[in-house]
Amino acid sequence: MRLKDEMPVDHRLSQVYRVGAAVCGLLLLLFGCLGFADGLSSFGTDGQRIAGLSTNNLLSGVSVAFGLLLVVAAAVGGNLASTVNISVGVLFVLSGFVHLFLIGHEGNILDFGMSNVVFSFLMGLLVMTFGMYGRVSGGLPHDNPYWRRRHPKLAAREAPIPLSQAGIATAASDRLPERRDDCV
Repeated sequence: MRLKDEMPVDHRLSQVYRVGAAVCGLLLLLFGCLGFADGLSSFGTDGQRIAGLSTNNLLSGVSVAFGLLLVVAAAVGGNLASTVNISVGVLFVLSGFVHLFLIGHEGNILDFGMSNVVFSFLMGLLVMTFGMYGRVSGGLPHDNPYWRRRHPKLAAREAPIPLSQAGIATAASDRLPERRDDCV
């Protein structure tokens, strides 16, 4: 299934994807820029903290890269923003699991602490939720563009029938007389 054909570009769900990507992207950009401004070492694991999270220049760079990706996706909007949100969210959750096991080991080059792991899980779930909103559900309403794309035969059956085809009288002579208030 090609995602770009599923939903009209101007659909109201596009705003959810855009706002979610923009807010999360700006948060990551802010964290990354604060890390760069603090003059941290590139691979240091000495536990320097910014906004309650341990960081180094490498983690700041990764944060800026993903923040920019989300902001660009928000600018483009539509299904691209949704797909990028889902993908970045999955990567953040996976990163949380990987770094959960790397805490206290030499392979922890991003200087993750437990607060970073929790942040990674929360940010990943938040970004995924923004991306999946209206796309992934067991009970999408039948006017949802994703439901209509996945069930074209049912959607065609549920399409409104024009009055002329339904056998409903549309001529002026077939209408009921107007109600008059002066009649008793």
